[in-house]
Amino acid sequence: MKNFIVIVLVLILSVSCKKELVKQPAKLIDRNKMVDIMYDLSLLDAIKYQKPLSLDSLESSPTKFILKKYKVDSLQFAQNNIYYASDYENYKDMFDEVGKRLARNQRAIDSIVKLEEKKAAKTNKNKPSLKTQDTIKKAEPITDPNIPQDR
Repeated sequence: MKNFIVIVLVLILSVSCKKELVKQPAKLIDRNKMVDIMYDLSLLDAIKYQKPLSLDSLESSPTKFILKKYKVDSLQFAQNNIYYASDYENYKDMFDEVGKRLARNQRAIDSIVKLEEKKAAKTNKNKPSLKTQDTIKKAEPITDPNIPQDR
């Protein structure tokens, strides 16, 4: 009986001592909206990695554009990101959703590219091939009746 009471007390103390590491921000971004923002930022990072010069020509920051698209300022996003990151399991689930979405879109893009390649191959196959013809005719032997021919 004593062991049972000790176990119950330890459980009660451990549950009651749990406190939030990060308080909920005043302007909490909805979880689904946060996943959408994280997805767009992931695409942006992929673009920066694949073609870094493509974003250098832009005068405005693409990150600011994404935050403006969702009507969120950078401070609000940073506070919400810290809040969601404090709950590891939930944050991991959010990133898993982003990863699944990226993979789904990658498969769709790959299938479109394959279709375009097939169409291009088909049109190239149906086109008449342009063979280059010699514009210089073969030289015919000059026959002079005054010159004896070797036969």
